[in-house]
Amino acid sequence: MGHNHFPRNSGLERFVASVTCDDLGSVQPEIEWGRLHDGLYRLTLTFRLEETVRQDDWRLTFKPAFSPSFHWAPHLTPTDSHVIDQHCFRSPAVIFKDDCRLLAVIPDLGLLPGEAQARWYLDNDAGRCEIILGMSNSRVKEHVLFERAPGASYAAGETVVGCYVMVADDPEVLFNPWRPVLDFLWKGWGTKLLQAGEPLDTALEPFVRHAYRWAFEYWEPQVWQQFELDGKEVGAAAFIVNVTQSPGYPGPVNEREVRSVWNQAWFSSLRSASGMYRFGAQTGDDKLITRARLSKELALSAPQREGLFPSVIATEMTRLEAEGITVNRSQGWDTAYWGNSNRNPRRDGSIKCAPYHIADMSWTALWMLRWYEELEQDSRLLSYAVRYGEALLRLQDAKGYYPAWLDALSLEPLEELRESPETAVSVTFLLKLHELTGEKRYADSALKAADIVAEEIIPIGRWEDFETYWSCSGYGLEHLGAKFVRNAMYKQCNLSMFWTAEAFLGCWRMTGDQGYLRLGERCLDELLMTQASWQPPYIYVRALGGFGVMNADGEWNDARQSLFAELLIEYGHVLKRTEYIERGIAAIKCAFVMMYCPENPGTKEQWEKAYPFFGERDYGFMMENYGHGGEADGEGLGMGEFTIFDWGNGAAAESYLRLKAHYPALNL
Repeated sequence: MGHNHFPRNSGLERFVASVTCDDLGSVQPEIEWGRLHDGLYRLTLTFRLEETVRQDDWRLTFKPAFSPSFHWAPHLTPTDSHVIDQHCFRSPAVIFKDDCRLLAVIPDLGLLPGEAQARWYLDNDAGRCEIILGMSNSRVKEHVLFERAPGASYAAGETVVGCYVMVADDPEVLFNPWRPVLDFLWKGWGTKLLQAGEPLDTALEPFVRHAYRWAFEYWEPQVWQQFELDGKEVGAAAFIVNVTQSPGYPGPVNEREVRSVWNQAWFSSLRSASGMYRFGAQTGDDKLITRARLSKELALSAPQREGLFPSVIATEMTRLEAEGITVNRSQGWDTAYWGNSNRNPRRDGSIKCAPYHIADMSWTALWMLRWYEELEQDSRLLSYAVRYGEALLRLQDAKGYYPAWLDALSLEPLEELRESPETAVSVTFLLKLHELTGEKRYADSALKAADIVAEEIIPIGRWEDFETYWSCSGYGLEHLGAKFVRNAMYKQCNLSMFWTAEAFLGCWRMTGDQGYLRLGERCLDELLMTQASWQPPYIYVRALGGFGVMNADGEWNDARQSLFAELLIEYGHVLKRTEYIERGIAAIKCAFVMMYCPENPGTKEQWEKAYPFFGERDYGFMMENYGHGGEADGEGLGMGEFTIFDWGNGAAAESYLRLKAHYPALNL
């Protein structure tokens, strides 16, 4: 470690014990401290190199002048080899606090070049009580963590690195440590970029038209699934399609996963169908309304068992030879069977035998109630939701939690996530059920559940939900229910942050209790630390307003941003906070950034570099995220290879149309 560069008599002494940095080669930095206002300082280090320096690692290290009881960083670094690579710099900061003081270090985004000689990183070393801003090469490890890699070099000339140092002792900041960081980043970058036309400077409705034309014209045989089920005509968009199903693909079709339709916490056919219904009504497209109603019929066809119901209907699959390769193909809807999401603790890939997932059922039942309230007063929707609501009340434990999963045969709760923030999505459902039926028991159950989440989940950041461990990022399963020691943090997913922020807004609306609103805002701000507050020069699609997923994965512009947009705008109106409204607008715009179409020239170029056979009949194709594997470049790396209508273009269209109906004054 190099020299101590702590500024004496600066006002930082109560918060910072030392600031030390390495030399770069044999060169010490020129140090510039600037005090921007009470509690905010800027530190810039300039190295003037006379020759190229090769150095694997460089660090600037902050030690707090207190013993933190709370730590937060945007990514996990479970060992000394791991770093938080700049790929994760969406709203980057490392935050330490106790009950009296807060210290946050924010990289100076204005100094981050597009083609850095070495990549910047952050590190949260809670064990050594250190916040680190560093430079090093890095490589992806696991799915998706980053570790230092050798080989960094710095050319002769200036190398400049810097950060902002934020300190506070205000009780409201200590309660919600993310608020001043988000305010600073949005004022410094986000709002200016939004006003300049980022992430999209064009009307959104053409993207909606592209989405529906892609699904129901250009790719209709691949996407639209219509069949007879128990004597009833039903239909919906296929769960997933990939680039081998493009009309222009030169090889054989190879279906990526089981051909199926999902009404699940991510992939909600019913949610997408409500957008189809709105757009059909807006444009006089009776065929689109008919298709929306067929999707509603499919959701209502899921057989209830003591009020519970499956979330997936799937077909049998087969492997066969085509053009010299083995491919995956559906055996057709005559082989249909009901089951549940295969993203679950059983991890055997089975849909047919998968456990019932409470979050999936509560989410689907909530969308039934929204359809009933806003689109068509089909009494079957309300009756179906009431039967499920009664089952949910029976499952609530003495503390207030609803379990996550139920064994498919016995209906007994599984141990995994038996007490988790997934409970929050059921709170929102029960509050809506109370609103529509007037039945007090639903509200009482919801508030009991909200209170236990407030007591046991929110203060410690235990944001563990099904996606945290049972999706593509299975890293750290042995830590379920426990913090990573080096970081003093749980593995976290922002989906449960969203559910909880939404639930507490609902609790406040029903009770008028400001405590619920205050907790909801805190959850929302933790969620917003996963939203891009700027446009990195090393991310090759527009990214302002887009969301990541968790602190052990690599996505930018994830499809959840369309889901989150309205909640941000709702909180903005309730709290009279322009920042939230702007962030919501940026989120819904970013929800269309990944679409392949002429209105997205930069994205279109990246798609064509990745898949040169793409053409006009693919307009509307949209991957659910960007840079998922932790890497991106200007040659198409990071573009992905599939579209999920219900977690991509169809979901984005629905969110836009719902926002347009609920907030017409926004003129989206």
